[in-house]
Amino acid sequence: MSRTRMLSGSAGGVAAVLATLLAVAACGGAHTRGAADGAAVPSSKNGTALGQEPPEVQAARDSAADQALLDSLHRPVGSRSDTARATPPVAPKGEEVEREAVRLFGLEEGRAAVGAAEPTFDIDVTTFSANRRVLEYMEFFQVDARDRFAIWLTRLGRYEGMIRERLRAKRLPEDLVYLTLVESGLSNTAVSRARAVGMWQFMASTGRLYGLTIDPWVDERRDPFRATEAAVNHLADLRERLGGSVYLAAAAYNAGVGRVERSLDRLPGETDSVTDNTFFQLADRRYLRRETRDYVPKLIAASLIAKQPSRYGFEDIRLLSPLVFDEVSIPDATGLDVLARLADTTVDAFLELNPQFVRGITPPGRPVTVRVPRGRGSMVAARYDTLPVTDRITFVDHYVSRGQTLTDIAHRYRVTVAMLQTANPRLKAHALRVGQRIIVPMSGRIVPSSAWSVPPEPRLRRTRPSARGRPVGANAHRVEAGETMSEIARRYSVSLAELLDYNGLTMKSIIRAGDVVKIPPR
Repeated sequence: MSRTRMLSGSAGGVAAVLATLLAVAACGGAHTRGAADGAAVPSSKNGTALGQEPPEVQAARDSAADQALLDSLHRPVGSRSDTARATPPVAPKGEEVEREAVRLFGLEEGRAAVGAAEPTFDIDVTTFSANRRVLEYMEFFQVDARDRFAIWLTRLGRYEGMIRERLRAKRLPEDLVYLTLVESGLSNTAVSRARAVGMWQFMASTGRLYGLTIDPWVDERRDPFRATEAAVNHLADLRERLGGSVYLAAAAYNAGVGRVERSLDRLPGETDSVTDNTFFQLADRRYLRRETRDYVPKLIAASLIAKQPSRYGFEDIRLLSPLVFDEVSIPDATGLDVLARLADTTVDAFLELNPQFVRGITPPGRPVTVRVPRGRGSMVAARYDTLPVTDRITFVDHYVSRGQTLTDIAHRYRVTVAMLQTANPRLKAHALRVGQRIIVPMSGRIVPSSAWSVPPEPRLRRTRPSARGRPVGANAHRVEAGETMSEIARRYSVSLAELLDYNGLTMKSIIRAGDVVKIPPR
């Protein structure tokens, strides 16, 4: 199916969206995978599925597909490279639009639920189901994102029960589980351009604030269980701080609570109490960034479809089974490939249970809990106790530091240069780069405690110094002494409101000489 142009907020635009949804529903039959995502498959001795790519290659490909869609989802609707229909539908009249809304969403005048068989929600979706942005994102999920969204729906089976249980324990609406669809597509390996990580897309600072371990060996933002616990606590704190409004809490989860509170201060009149409708007041006045204004409509759209997928054309969604496991304590560095072998399972199955071990090895020098398939915990513990120390590690990854040579690295790990070159066929001994990753084969050897290397910290891109008051690149401007946002807006022919919104600023914000202001693309 060809991509469909996102439609404007006019009556004709909404009608066209509704017409598209009806066409999709009439087509039926979701495009789902032939095999369940993450299901066990026959494998070779090294854990690679017979006749398939290595699990890490499959995982990387799957994660890249998720991220491509998530990047598209977080862009403004009008900026997607959509193509127009060859023959646009005829726009029905206003009363016909209303009838279509009733039929599509089971609403009476866009609000009240119809029929005893209708699903129930514990977040308010019925009041806002006919919202223009909700309709546009419903179309996006059903048309542009159809194949990938179907895969995301299957993943709900893995985690939905666990997430609902933890939301319920904190007395939060259980349907906030659908935030994971718009945050990450329930991918534990998702990494945003802002370096938010995991199913719940935590930044490192927020993750640590809520008790997640984030170091060169373990990143619990990728752990669906630990990250869910942190996310639920975070959402509970946000809701309490924002007067009990679930949608304001969701907006703050996306934009930060300070930004939402500053937006509330801008509302006219006395705001003694807030409701979920307050979010839409902020959005209508453009007091929030575009991504945040769209965040709750995405949540509502995803919730409507996920609660009743067949109604919206996603037929035969086969939910993945929930993860079940035993837990085993591992006292020191051990490769996940070794543990998978002890558990008589594949490496990819083990990685799905333990995505938090980012280097494929449990951390050296400290005990950690590792998940193994249900019923195999005692077996793995017994086998581990008889495992020679020299068999715990089959390889390690080393990151080159300044001045190191291949001979230095070989000496550090007590291996030969020839072994390093065999394990790294493209390695050029005389052209090592700082931060370069080198595989070190370690079977039958103990890694000295002083040998473990740490991945280099990612470098932030710095803008080259530029004359103040001049453009910095294609879409930025360096502020000159005495310059105002109004002057910058006039210079680049954008509205002041748009410029402030694009930079997350308000009329009360202060800019200083040397600051870089981002210019909205035209």
